[in-house]
Amino acid sequence: MAELGGKGVTAGKIASNVQKKLTRAQEKVLQKLGKADETKDEQFEQCVHNFNKQLSEGTRLQKDLRTYLASVKAMHEASKKLTECLQEVYEPDWPGRDDTNKIAENNDLLWTDFHQKLVDQALLTMDTYLGQFPDIKSRIAKRGRKLVDYDSARHHFEALQTAKKKDETKIAKAEEELVKAQKVFEEMNVDLQEELPSLWNSRVGFYVNTFQSIAGLEENFHKEMSKLNQNLHDVLLGLDKQYSGNAFPIKAQPSDSTPGKANKSPSPPPDGSPITSPENKTVNHELESSSLEAPGASIPKSPSQPAEAAHAGAEAAGSEAAAGAEASKAEADSGSASSSLPAVVVETFPATVNGTVEGGASSERADMPPGFLFKVQAMHDYTATDSDELQLKAGDVVLVIPFENPEDQDEGWLMGVKESDWMQHKELDQCRGVFPENFTERVQ
Repeated sequence: MAELGGKGVTAGKIASNVQKKLTRAQEKVLQKLGKADETKDEQFEQCVHNFNKQLSEGTRLQKDLRTYLASVKAMHEASKKLTECLQEVYEPDWPGRDDTNKIAENNDLLWTDFHQKLVDQALLTMDTYLGQFPDIKSRIAKRGRKLVDYDSARHHFEALQTAKKKDETKIAKAEEELVKAQKVFEEMNVDLQEELPSLWNSRVGFYVNTFQSIAGLEENFHKEMSKLNQNLHDVLLGLDKQYSGNAFPIKAQPSDSTPGKANKSPSPPPDGSPITSPENKTVNHELESSSLEAPGASIPKSPSQPAEAAHAGAEAAGSEAAAGAEASKAEADSGSASSSLPAVVVETFPATVNGTVEGGASSERADMPPGFLFKVQAMHDYTATDSDELQLKAGDVVLVIPFENPEDQDEGWLMGVKESDWMQHKELDQCRGVFPENFTERVQ
């Protein structure tokens, strides 16, 4: 018979293959419909299940290993860029420049060696391990086809034997085909029955060897890298000693529990209003103090006297002292007196009814947080940038309190608690915070 296409494929062979496919398809349909029994081997099916699981695990391990290698390569490049930066900024007259360059070279070689050994001892081994699965998978599929052929030949032989009109010639030929199909199937089945359990058991040793290799390579790599890092540390320590006078000051940052703001200037308010100058505040306080230090303006303050009453008394004393000074000057001009008399200070206190301060000043102050100084109202919104700052909206009323440690207060910042938070929680530790003074105005 003539060959087709010059490749040794004859028309008879093609027809035989087509006939086999049709017979297998027909047999599978009959088995699914329950009209033909199917040869089952539960032990082999378990082996196939294990094989598929092993292949899936191995494929995942290979993928993750390639990802790990890509990460090592990326770290190598990042480390190389970092050492190149160090080499560029390390000036020629600084001590240890040659050592720095040598460390950078060794660092690059160490990363390269680590990556290559991972490829040789882990990835290539992984590829070899997975390389045996495609052939076995193909043989499992072929065994399945031969099993269908065997079942089909068996059913054909049985049908001829039970037929009413027997044809001995056909029966003999069918028996011959059955024996041949059974032999081919059993040969493949026996081989796979031996290989699949052995392959399944080999996974333990393979995983052990693979991860031991990776762990050992990592251990050696980090040991060598640790030595290089120590050498670099020593080189930089020598540079630091030679230029110790030019040390970079690193200032400690305040923790979240620290109420003060370290080395921070308040932001200008949104409307462009100038930031209140601390120097101006100092001068104003001095002027206020000097006005209260007029002759006779000394005001005794009892421990139980409210601070606001004392302040009001001081202002009254200052006014009357000034009035006394004007009167003395007038008397001196007219010659009615040779010298002015000390001003008489009249100190006023809130009226009380049955021991209660009239107007509710005392009760109002009792509701304020400890150390309450005065109230301010936010003129602009302020967005907090740290956890110890207050978030303010225009119109918020803030109760100003002193800093626990006066040294923590920075210029232009106040400590306080929003009035709404204080009235709701009565808890300073949860509500208090610092805020820029120039975002607020005093209201009381």
